[in-house]
Parts: sequence; structure tokens; C-alpha cells
Amino acid sequence: MLNKNVEKALVNQIEKEAYSSNLYLAMAVWAETNGFEGTAQWFYAQSEEERLHMLKFIRYVNERGGNSVIPAIAQPPSEYKDMKEVFAKTLEHEQYVSSLINDMVGVCVKEKDYTTQTWLQWFVNEQIEEEASVSGINDKLRLLGDHNLYMFDRDIMGMRGVVPASAE
Repeated sequence: MLNKNVEKALVNQIEKEAYSSNLYLAMAVWAETNGFEGTAQWFYAQSEEERLHMLKFIRYVNERGGNSVIPAIAQPPSEYKDMKEVFAKTLEHEQYVSSLINDMVGVCVKEKDYTTQTWLQWFVNEQIEEEASVSGINDKLRLLGDHNLYMFDRDIMGMRGVVPASAE
């Protein structure tokens, strides 16, 4: 049985993962409508990965005797100045998600829920990979300046540091 404070933190994360999925979906739409097909595909894949993360949280809460709640989700931004802004916002968002995951681990430690703490370690590692991947993309964009976005867009799928996780 899940501790109520741990359950509350996990259910809160369901909403955060759903928002992340929608945020990346909105970024995919922005990229696609601005002629960046490769970047759009990258964000569509990221969106699906976040949806699978949400399902992992839902299933874990339910399997541990808790009650998952499917939340309303705020509308994400849909307009961006340029590619650099999109990926700067992506890194900022991944860092925010990392802080949320770390906060959940803290709740588990406080409540002595070592089972959930161990389960969350997968997400801790995932966030390390996500931040590194997006940081690398931002580095490439800095090197390119405002030029060669065609090649960047063509090659971005090769920059995906992580293959989408299964929801199992």
C-alpha cells in the first residue's frame, strides 16, 4: 500500500508527464508548420515518450494500491521565436522535470518508502540522459549560429540520446 504523501507526489507527476507530452506535441506542431520536418519528428517522438512515462506512473500507483487521477492539463505555449528558443525551453523544462523527480525521491526518503524510491531511480537516470541529450542539441545550435538549420533539421533524429521507453 502506498503512503498517502508518496501517492500524492506520484499522482501530481501524472499531470506533469501529461503536460510534458502536450508541450512537446505543441513544439512538434511549431516545427512542422515552420518547415522543420526532422525537428517535428524529434518532438513527436519526445511527446510519445512522455506519454509512456505518464502511463508508467499511472500503472505503478494503481499496482501499489493507490488511485491514479487523470488530470486536466494546461495548454502549453505554441509560438516560438526560433529553433534556439524551442530547445532552450526544452532544456529548461527537462531541468524542471528533474527537480520534480528529485522531490519525489525526497518524499520517499522522508516516508521511508524504499520500494518507490528504488522504482523512481529509473526516472532519475532517464532525466540525466534527457538533460544531456538536449544540452548537446543546444551546443550544436550555438555552434551553427543562425545558419545551416537545414542540416541540423535533417540530422536531429540521430541526436536522440534515448529511445522511447516502454510503458511496461
